[in-house]
Amino acid sequence: MHRVHIATFFTPDRPPVREESSESAANTLRELYAYPAETPRPWIRVNFVSSIDGAVSVDGVSGALGTPADALVFATLRELADVVLVGAGTVRAENYGGARVGAEGRRRRVASGMPEVPPIAVLSARAHLDPQARLFTDTEVAPIVVTCADADPARIRALTDAGARIVTAGDGQITSEGLLAALDDLGLRRVLCEGGPSLFGQLIADDAVDEVCLTTAPVLAGGTAGRVATAPNARITSMTPAHILTDTDGTVLTRWVRMPRP
Repeated sequence: MHRVHIATFFTPDRPPVREESSESAANTLRELYAYPAETPRPWIRVNFVSSIDGAVSVDGVSGALGTPADALVFATLRELADVVLVGAGTVRAENYGGARVGAEGRRRRVASGMPEVPPIAVLSARAHLDPQARLFTDTEVAPIVVTCADADPARIRALTDAGARIVTAGDGQITSEGLLAALDDLGLRRVLCEGGPSLFGQLIADDAVDEVCLTTAPVLAGGTAGRVATAPNARITSMTPAHILTDTDGTVLTRWVRMPRP
């Protein structure tokens, strides 16, 4: 056992004197959060923020837990991803729109052979989504709706008319195996899952999580908010810390990678 006094401070108290130092910090983040070069299947990275006492939301949304450091990492993770994966409940609760990537991020993505902006992929077994929601009306890239083969055809038609790309990943329920196969077929191998807890819990139960990026906001929240992952059954997955970062405001950002599968 060893004691970690302070991890890596990466957000200064004041803006950097030189522009180069800011770009250097951004480059360091991209290196720290880079996906593996080669994986046998889509790599599932999960990103969450919680309070010190474990709350994942305040009044039903996570925005109150955000900090400048978390926002910086959040943007970095989206820039690096092929697709942003979200559960339908989180899309409704957080009023999701399309992903946003800044001009430099777009340039870097295109230079690496990626499209300028990653799509949002939403899991909804019954295709129970509002075609007038921001997910469809406030986006540059058509969202992907991952659903079941027996979803209501009328709902499927309405979402298709709204611009969605429909992908099936199971009969009756969406399986992690079907989800991974569908993402693989689409060439979307660098996956960023932004929740919610039920989706994260399912991925844990199905042994599909490869890494977890967890921000601990320097606040206590109380309330009735749940954990970052919930599922009917527990499953232990051994993880190891890839890095631990801290900001001067007390934000702690960790990246956990699963131990090699036997």
